Amino acid sequence: MTDSAGRRITAAWGATGWALGVLVLLMVMPLAASSRLPDRLATHWDAGSGKPDSSMPLWVASLFPALIWAVMATVVALALWRARGSANGATRGWVGATLGFGGVTLLGGQAAVVRANLDHTDWRQADSVTAWVMVTLAVAVVVGGVALLAGRRGSAAGPPTPEGPTMEIPEGQRFVWLSRTSVPWLHATAAVTGVVAVAAVAAAVGDLMGAEAALLAGPFALASVLVLGCASVQARVSEKGLEVAFGPLGWPTRRWSAENIDSARVEMRTPAQVGGWGYRLSGLGTTVMLRSGECLVIRATNDKEFAVSVDDAERGAALLNSLRAQRSVG
Repeated sequence: MTDSAGRRITAAWGATGWALGVLVLLMVMPLAASSRLPDRLATHWDAGSGKPDSSMPLWVASLFPALIWAVMATVVALALWRARGSANGATRGWVGATLGFGGVTLLGGQAAVVRANLDHTDWRQADSVTAWVMVTLAVAVVVGGVALLAGRRGSAAGPPTPEGPTMEIPEGQRFVWLSRTSVPWLHATAAVTGVVAVAAVAAAVGDLMGAEAALLAGPFALASVLVLGCASVQARVSEKGLEVAFGPLGWPTRRWSAENIDSARVEMRTPAQVGGWGYRLSGLGTTVMLRSGECLVIRATNDKEFAVSVDDAERGAALLNSLRAQRSVG
């Protein structure tokens, strides 16, 4: 599978997990608190007075935002499908920004509606939602911006380097080699746990589920960040040496200068050999294991080894060895 194909599959899994999670939460939030809500919910507030001026039945208030989200997600999916042949990292960034901003906005709006109507017998008694809406929009902008930056970073990687057993580097010529591995189902898992964390925070702030909801947010948020950080890895070889970046934003990053690398090679490794998936420490040294198969392995000048499971590892190893040889002669 090519790097670009892997990126498209990863984007599809992540978007699918996020879309389904948001859809379920939009429908479940009002229903979960139905015993504490009036038969009709205030769903619109006068901009001047801040008082409710329109309402919907509870079941409509539950389905209407979900319908809006379903239409939005479908339109984005169709647009991405139509551009499948030419979609690049920037396109995926805009898709992520749209889904991120839209999802957070609708989730925050639904939570605001439920919170404002909570423990009132009549929708006209609903509380103001101004502050909640402002906070929701701020968070949505941040989420959309992060998704857009992640996509643009991915687009800067460019096409994969052609395969080849070895490569000589002419004196003074600049070069770069990039290879990336990602696990789509881990991206989907991170999206789902992230949605659960957002929902737990909204439920705690809105007093929908009590203080115990806040206790769920921390573990799910941490799990989302950790899983996302381990879901993809990118190796980059340039005149500076080797750089291995984790996660969609390329952080954290480990770097080795050419002078600090004794040798580089390709080695077939499996999760069983290194003790499992992810960032592993074993008798073979440190291994970033996201898929079984060929790994780029370097031996540093301190005799410690580091391996990362990426495609076209032979090209990366050849460039590192050539670069090391050039620096040694110089």
